[in-house]
Amino acid sequence: MTDERLWQRDKAEFGSGETPSAGPLAEQFVELTRRLLAASTPAQVLEQVVAAAYRVVPGADLVSVTLRAPDGTFHTPISTGEVAHELDQVQYRAGTGPCVDAADSGSPGHVRSDDLATEKRWPDFSQAATRHGFTAILSTVLVPDAAPPRLPGALNIYSRRPGALDVVAQDTALLLATHGSLALAATSAVSRAELETSHLRRAVESRDVIGQAKGILMQRRGLTADEAFDLLRRTSQDLNVKLAEVARTLATRHRELDDL
Repeated sequence: MTDERLWQRDKAEFGSGETPSAGPLAEQFVELTRRLLAASTPAQVLEQVVAAAYRVVPGADLVSVTLRAPDGTFHTPISTGEVAHELDQVQYRAGTGPCVDAADSGSPGHVRSDDLATEKRWPDFSQAATRHGFTAILSTVLVPDAAPPRLPGALNIYSRRPGALDVVAQDTALLLATHGSLALAATSAVSRAELETSHLRRAVESRDVIGQAKGILMQRRGLTADEAFDLLRRTSQDLNVKLAEVARTLATRHRELDDL
């Protein structure tokens, strides 16, 4: 009971805007940060965000992620249960629903329904959700400032209890969606396989361009491979620019730089 009281206190403080004490909810976010730092692909980050939403959002019983392809079609690459895929698909087919509306370019940032049994906005989805026992939903936009070919997506949280997804849940979901948005900011991938592949491709491209830049420095300055890499790394730190970007500039514009 003591742990439950601490948990409820943390949730109340989080929703009030006060600085929460170091309790269960704060510990969950610390653990999420550790897991996100250990994740190596956008798909893995989204998996951690979805799992965290399931654990820490008050009232969460089912969680999914909605992403949009450049042609506007919707996909659910990650969820905590197959029912989420089915309920998301109902919305995708109807072209409306909280997941779809939150992922729209004109989204208000989040879409919520406290009681799907009386919800009139999305009749097909509401009927399907209540049939599966879910009576409330909260969808929060992912990558709200996306520009084509990338399009906004949504973090979707389903609850079996009417009114369970309150302001506290909304604020917590916003923080988690921010993590997901950062993971997706540099990719237009929409499926789990594409999310993994796009990251692998960028990693390979980065290694290739770093190798090219090292070769240029070794040839032009008579450096060893280690010395060339150290020079790139120091330049990256001094300029506060990613190492791959420094290497790409050198590899693609070294002739221009020679003329300076």
